[in-house]
Amino acid sequence: MTETIREPWGLSVFGAGSVRVEPQLVRVRLAVDVLTPSPDRSFEEAGAAVARLREVLRRHGVADTAVSGSRLRLSSEYSGYNGERTLLGYRCQASYTVESEALDGLQRLLVEAVDAGAHGIERVEFDVHDKAALRDEARRRAVAAARRKAEVYAEAADVRLGPVVHIQDVDAESAVQRYRGHGAGGGASAGDLAPGTVEVSAAVVLGYSLRR
Repeated sequence: MTETIREPWGLSVFGAGSVRVEPQLVRVRLAVDVLTPSPDRSFEEAGAAVARLREVLRRHGVADTAVSGSRLRLSSEYSGYNGERTLLGYRCQASYTVESEALDGLQRLLVEAVDAGAHGIERVEFDVHDKAALRDEARRRAVAAARRKAEVYAEAADVRLGPVVHIQDVDAESAVQRYRGHGAGGGASAGDLAPGTVEVSAAVVLGYSLRR
C-alpha cells in the first residue's frame, strides 16, 4: 500500500536528546511489616522497629526532615476463602522514603536498616538536585538532533530548509527510563549499588517549511 500525504506543507522531524551526570543523592523506600497473633503486639513490634530504624538513619547523618513516612497501618490477615477462611494474625505496616547525599555509605545504611527492622527495600533511586537545568540542556540537544536530521532529508531531497513553523514538545518519559541507575539500564537493588549515572531526556518534533 502506498502512503500519501493529504496536506503537504513541509518537513516534520523528531529529535531526542539526553544528558548523563553523576548522581548527587539517593532516595530509598523502606518498609516495616509485622505479622503477629494480636493487634497490640503488632503495633508494639512495628513501633519498636520504626524507632530502631530512625536511630540508624540518624547515625548515618540522615536528618528527620529527609524522611517522609506513613503512620502505622493495621489490618487482619487471613488464609483461605469464604467459610474456609482462617485468621493468621494482625499485620502492621509502615513505609518510609529516605533521601541522602551520602552515596558511599548507602550499602552499609541498607544493611543496618534491615537489621533494625526494615523488612523490605521497595525502591532505590539515584537523582540530582538541579534537574530543571539538565532538562533544558537535553531539550537543546533534542532540537539540535532534529535539525541535523532535517538537514539530511533536505539535502537528499534537493530542497532547502525554510524557517521553523512548528515546535511540539514530546514526553520523553514514555519512551526512556527517567533515572538510569546503571550503565546497562535498569533499576538499582540492594546487592548492586554502584550509582552509575543519572540520565535526563527530552524530545521534540520540529516542522520546517521547504524552499526550492
